[in-house]
Amino acid sequence: MDIYSDRAGETGEPKPGSVLDRFVAKHLQHALSGLDAAHLVVELPSGYRVSCGDPAAGAVAEWRIYRWNALLRLGASGALGFAEGYVNGDWETPDLRALLDVLARAFDQIDIAQAQAGPSRIIGQIQHWLNANTRTGSRRNIAFHYDLGNSFYALWLDQSMTYSSACFTVPEQSLEAAQAEKYRRICVAAQLKPGDHVLEIGCGWGGFAEVAARDFGCRVTGVTLSSEQLTYAQNRIAEAGLTGQVELQLRDYRDIDQRFDAIVSIEMFEAVGQAHWPIYFDQLVDCLKPGGHAALQIITLREEDFESYRGTVDFIQKYVFPGGMLPPPSALTDQAERSGLEVVGATMFGGDYAETLHRWHSRFNDAWPQIGELGFDERFARIWRYYLAYCEAGFRSGRCDAGQFVYRRPVTATS
Repeated sequence: MDIYSDRAGETGEPKPGSVLDRFVAKHLQHALSGLDAAHLVVELPSGYRVSCGDPAAGAVAEWRIYRWNALLRLGASGALGFAEGYVNGDWETPDLRALLDVLARAFDQIDIAQAQAGPSRIIGQIQHWLNANTRTGSRRNIAFHYDLGNSFYALWLDQSMTYSSACFTVPEQSLEAAQAEKYRRICVAAQLKPGDHVLEIGCGWGGFAEVAARDFGCRVTGVTLSSEQLTYAQNRIAEAGLTGQVELQLRDYRDIDQRFDAIVSIEMFEAVGQAHWPIYFDQLVDCLKPGGHAALQIITLREEDFESYRGTVDFIQKYVFPGGMLPPPSALTDQAERSGLEVVGATMFGGDYAETLHRWHSRFNDAWPQIGELGFDERFARIWRYYLAYCEAGFRSGRCDAGQFVYRRPVTATS
């Protein structure tokens, strides 16, 4: 069913579209025929509107195309081209979250979203290869994202400066309280007790280290490759009076050569890169005392999507986390068993990550006037808004998940 109108609605009278409008509308309806449980209204540059999917569906979204280039990008580079159309202002929507949620749920049925041969895809793939997580590459990749400045992150993260999924116990729980619950759960999962020496791989702004030292009586050694995060975390630990219990270092996890009672890593594995997964898990074994536990919070990708995902580059890898790679759950099990770790279990909470991202997005939008004063431009804002909404849609649709995975180093005669 086609809907005709002028964009501004000045005349109040419907108007027919041009030959080009009708041609594009026909092909859009065909390309988006997989939207059988949602209704998407597309507005073309002329103001001509076309209805795709099921008008009776509860999920409704709107895609306003300002420049034909948006469709050229989509046709050439699929989902990545669609994202780049938003970043470059080729299209807009009244509700970015709603639009991406509708598209994420029908992604498998939208053939055009799978296009991978366009120039943007090829350039992105080359960049991804160049962003390999060697020691030098890892420092550069981490700096790209985390060294945007502590002032930037402080404007939209919660007071605990935590940049990973919270764990909500009740819907109305504050973000800060849900982040504290996340830290508590991972401490319990790692079976921490007073006096334990804990290694944290990727210590961020020091939130976990503070909780493990203050509330669980542990000694913590934390490593990071972000100089901005390290400065903040060290000051945080000093202000908490925990300097004697916590040592934070600018250091690559591959350079650690001592053993610990437990290891914790919160959403750092995603930055390791597939080629280095065996090195990471071998390092867990080498750095754990026999009987010790490793508790890892990791974002995972749906199993059936991994082969196509690993062979291309997506929006996150090109614009947000260079060198990143999400694992499917089976890859974690395979790596743990190969390295000799016992798989203790996993607790999944992707829905909590969707809620965390929803709140971050709202806080980012509210703080944008102050963020802009730090020197960030509108294109940067569009990248981050798309990133936050894109990730939220991924978790709500079940394409991504998040969990705390627990492993144990066995006690053997040769340990």
